[in-house]
Amino acid sequence: MSVCSSSSSSSSSQKTWIVHGILAGAAIAAAIGASAYLGRSRKFRSRVVGIIPARYASSRFEGKPLVQILGKPMIQRTWERSKLATTLDHIVVATDDERIAECCRGFGADVIMTSESCRNGTERCNEALEKLEKKYDVVVNIQGDEPLIEPEIIDGVVKALQVTPDAVFSTAVTSLKPEDGLDPNRVKCVVDNRGYAIYFSRGLIPYNKSGKVNPDFPYMLHLGIQSFDSKFLKVYSELQPTPLQQEEDLEQLKVLENGYKMKVIKVDHEAHGVDTPDDVEKIESLMRERNLY
Repeated sequence: MSVCSSSSSSSSSQKTWIVHGILAGAAIAAAIGASAYLGRSRKFRSRVVGIIPARYASSRFEGKPLVQILGKPMIQRTWERSKLATTLDHIVVATDDERIAECCRGFGADVIMTSESCRNGTERCNEALEKLEKKYDVVVNIQGDEPLIEPEIIDGVVKALQVTPDAVFSTAVTSLKPEDGLDPNRVKCVVDNRGYAIYFSRGLIPYNKSGKVNPDFPYMLHLGIQSFDSKFLKVYSELQPTPLQQEEDLEQLKVLENGYKMKVIKVDHEAHGVDTPDDVEKIESLMRERNLY
C-alpha cells in the first residue's frame, strides 16, 4: 500500500419515559420554532459547511485516507468530488494526524487540526466546527473513504434537512446488493412511511424466518454521508454513548436512541466505500471502466 508522498497528491422505566418525554418535547419545540422562522425567512439552515473527518489510525485499514487511488490519495479524490456540490459554502478536512494534514494542504484543502480524543467522525466534525471562524447552520459529515461520492447526494441530504424542520439529522441510502446482505461492513437501514429512520444495523434488517437474504426484498444500504443541524451537533457530542450505538458500533444510533428524528433520502448510487485494502483494487477497476482519472 502506498501513501501520499507528494504535495499533489435501571434506572426505572418511569425515568426512561420522563427522559424520552423531555426529548420529544424538545423536538416539538424545535419544529415549532423552525416553522415560525420559515414563515419569516426562506433562509432556514442556509449556511452549510462540509467537513471531511480523517484519522490515520484504523483497526481495519491503517493510513486509509492516504492510500493511493489511481495516483491520488483517497482523501483528495473525496475532497475534489465534494467541491462539486452546489450547497456547500465551505469544505474543510478535520484530522488529528500531521501526515494527513500535510498531504491535504499540498492539494489545496483547508485543514482543521483536532484532538486525538474524538471518539468518532461526528465528534471530530463538532470540534472542527467550533474552531471555524464563520458560523454555519448545517454541517455535512462527508466520509473520506467515499472517493466516488456524487455531489448530488451531498446536495440531497442538505436540502432534505433544510425542508424538514423536525429532523436534526439527514442521511442517504441506496439499494443493497443481495450478495452484501450479510456483510457487516455494509450497514443496513429501515425507514418509516414518511422517510424517517427507524434503525441501522450491520446485520441484515429486516431479518426473515428463513435466515437467508430475500433477493426480492428492497433492502437499503446506508451511505456514510450525514448532515446535521449545527446546534444539534453540539448536543450530540455531549450525549453519553448508548447501548445500541456501542453494540453495533454505529454512531448514528445514538441519535435515534435519544429520541431525535433523522430524515433519510433514497438515491440511485452504486456504493463504493473503501473499508479494507481489498476494496482499493475494486475502486480502481471501476474508475478505469468509467474513465474516471
